[in-house]
Amino acid sequence: MYKKLILILIGILIISMALSGCSSSQNTGAVQTQNSSQQSTQAQSDGSLERVKKAGKIVIGVDDNFPPMEYRDDKGELIGFDVDLSKEIEKALGVKMEWMPTDWNGVILALNSKKFDMILSSMSMTEERAKSVNFTDPYLYGAQMIVVRGDNKDINGSKDLQGKIVGVQLGSTSEEAARKIEGIKEIKTYSQYPEAFADLTIGRTDAVVVDGMVGGYFLTKNPGNYRILDEELVKEPVGIAFRKEDVELRNAVNDVINELKANGKLKELSMKWFGVDMTN
Repeated sequence: MYKKLILILIGILIISMALSGCSSSQNTGAVQTQNSSQQSTQAQSDGSLERVKKAGKIVIGVDDNFPPMEYRDDKGELIGFDVDLSKEIEKALGVKMEWMPTDWNGVILALNSKKFDMILSSMSMTEERAKSVNFTDPYLYGAQMIVVRGDNKDINGSKDLQGKIVGVQLGSTSEEAARKIEGIKEIKTYSQYPEAFADLTIGRTDAVVVDGMVGGYFLTKNPGNYRILDEELVKEPVGIAFRKEDVELRNAVNDVINELKANGKLKELSMKWFGVDMTN
């Protein structure tokens, strides 16, 4: 009798312990799941958006002599397509935009050295650059083109640049495109494109390789002085660049870009500065 009672009590105790262990295991799993969720949330929160909102501004690295994207007017004020775009981002995020003119050849190094928060300066999106920065979705679609003097009838394509002197901006994708053309006698590099076009005008160079948007601007400002060739050397999407770790800031700006595409504002800016829609 007592032996049966003891066996029953032992059985109840074993069952109780088993249930307790199961409950403990389930609770531990729930805590692990919760911790994983929290870690995931923390991983997605890098503080970059909060940083600029706390500062009240986004500092932008820019080549400030790159018309019509960004350049100085007669009063020394910065104007251009990218400047107008920055004002839309400014309104959407509720922060001011502060421009920091930077040598283009070292602009990515300066970004990653934290001299500014992003590069908004008609930066072509290339695989090589994407190794060092994160881009937004493209906001414009351009191409590398060849510009010659208006009276030059001998150069009508890249094949005609054999034995010629060609001007480019140092560190640009225009330079990369020019160096892929076989037979060029010399590639002259410039810190800014107005210098390159000045040398083209006086005959120090035979052609300039340049983004089509910029080349078109110089044509409209100097009717008859230049001629842009039909050949597109390289098609290039244009985006805004951020440090790899600033994912939140990049995503916030990217959302603004996509909204401006959806509501037609980006197309409106393109028509204003280029006369055509270069956003698709």
